[in-house]
Amino acid sequence: MAHELATANDMAYTGETPWHGLGNQLPKNQSIEVWQKAAGMDFEIKQADVLFNAANGDGNLLNLRGNPDSTVLYRSDTLDALSVVSKRYKVVQPKDVLGFYRDLVSLGGFELETAGILKGGKKLWALAKTGQEALLSGNDKVAAYLLLATSCDGSLATVAQFTSIRVVCNNTLQMAVGDNRGAVKVPHSTTFDAAAVKRELGLGMSAWDTFMANIQDMSNRSVNKFEAMSYLVNVLGDPALPLNDQPNQKAIQQVYGLYSGEGRGSKLPSAAGTAWGLVNSVTEYIDQLRRARNQDYRLDSAWFGQGAQIKQKALDQAIALTA
Repeated sequence: MAHELATANDMAYTGETPWHGLGNQLPKNQSIEVWQKAAGMDFEIKQADVLFNAANGDGNLLNLRGNPDSTVLYRSDTLDALSVVSKRYKVVQPKDVLGFYRDLVSLGGFELETAGILKGGKKLWALAKTGQEALLSGNDKVAAYLLLATSCDGSLATVAQFTSIRVVCNNTLQMAVGDNRGAVKVPHSTTFDAAAVKRELGLGMSAWDTFMANIQDMSNRSVNKFEAMSYLVNVLGDPALPLNDQPNQKAIQQVYGLYSGEGRGSKLPSAAGTAWGLVNSVTEYIDQLRRARNQDYRLDSAWFGQGAQIKQKALDQAIALTA
């Protein structure tokens, strides 16, 4: 398997096919062990010493040398190397990512919906419904989820993050508001303590009411064409340049088209001509339309990379419109 490419065996889901279009479909209420196998997470992250061939000035190999400060992380099933990290790096195993949800699913009313690996196992994640939902005008449903993600290449701390999904189009937004409640980050210099993270996350769901109040305000805030284009330039372009000179002019026009009726759910009363519609035009573009090497990279960017940063900026700019 080419580990830079996502395959169906790298993800699993229940219900309808997710927006990234990948994964093995599972019936509801499966065990964590079933999820682990179906999501491509049925392996351990192992460690080995770093060795290298030392050569003299003439280019002749001398012997193998070791690096006492580093270690190689690799998959137990394929033996593929994942990264070289410090020996102080605290690994979170695939089984721990899914195991995090075990008691939440059995006792807390949570429901695992999708899980998988990215980039051959360098990143691992699982997403579960929390049971929290809200309706905007026109039956525009927004649901709260809990995302747990980690990496074994230093690109991402272990993050437990409350996330919203707009059901009509599967657009995703991080649910952090104001003081950034709703997210807990554990650096890889620290051992991941699932129980401690859950205790800290207990405060996170209090952000749901604030988050939904902001969305309600956005859905009630009408915007004109000038405001819409100014918003998109601020989010996707350079406010110091005129529209015709924008380096991302093509993207701005594409997102404006989504906002103006081409986007999924863009004609609902909550979104048509509103600040909420602007947010969703950006999130649909990032989650589903923005150019990416493949869906693996698209999802990585939309949740953890530049795409996530753009969506956060879109949310912040829309909230500012309602102030």
